[in-house]
Amino acid sequence: MTEPTPQTNDPLIDSLFSIGAHFGYRRSKRHPTTASFIFGTKSGVEIFDLEKTKAALEKVEEFVKTLSASGKTLLFVGGKSEAREAVKSGAAKLGMPAVFGRWIGGTLTNFANIRARIDKMLDLISKREKGELAKYTKKERLLIDREVAKLEEMFGGLVPLKGMPGALFVIDSGKEHIAVTEGKKEKIPVIALASSDCDLSKVDYVIPANDASRASIAYFVNRIVTAYEAGKTAPINNS
Repeated sequence: MTEPTPQTNDPLIDSLFSIGAHFGYRRSKRHPTTASFIFGTKSGVEIFDLEKTKAALEKVEEFVKTLSASGKTLLFVGGKSEAREAVKSGAAKLGMPAVFGRWIGGTLTNFANIRARIDKMLDLISKREKGELAKYTKKERLLIDREVAKLEEMFGGLVPLKGMPGALFVIDSGKEHIAVTEGKKEKIPVIALASSDCDLSKVDYVIPANDASRASIAYFVNRIVTAYEAGKTAPINNS
């Protein structure tokens, strides 16, 4: 079966097609929960039904608008190399927290401890900027600098997170399964851009589409950012 032809009278379908959102993985990697979203295959690669991707995306955007209108935090998660830059910049635009490196176990389930480490990092940075570390030896200051650098690498993106987020937005729920599991345990809704190899039963709001290419990831991150911004001012449809 060939890939679907883009619908020229539907700009959103055209956009999804142009950034390759329809490409999944090979049939052998398909998770059973994604079957209903698959249109067919091309050269052994599964092709998403973009009509269904569109419907799922619009559902996610409405949820994100509601989240924004309620003033809730959206935690962006995308540690794989293709996702890091988009996740980092998208979250920064909204002033939202993000994990664009390795997810640290306990980020949600042991948040008090994680927040304490973030606060320690901020305290050390503040003291360094004020010159309050001058009393330490050169070697001690070097060790402090290394500690700060390590803490920034691990938790730098989480500085805006003051408590439990209103939802997670995850790129590749399979790769970020620990984050998804923690979100579910804490009863936090999970939004995910997920390809044909992901278990969609673990996700509350799924965008079934290509989660491997930078272009596709950047497109969906931008859609989520735009929806969150719109939710701050636009009326919410509760029907």
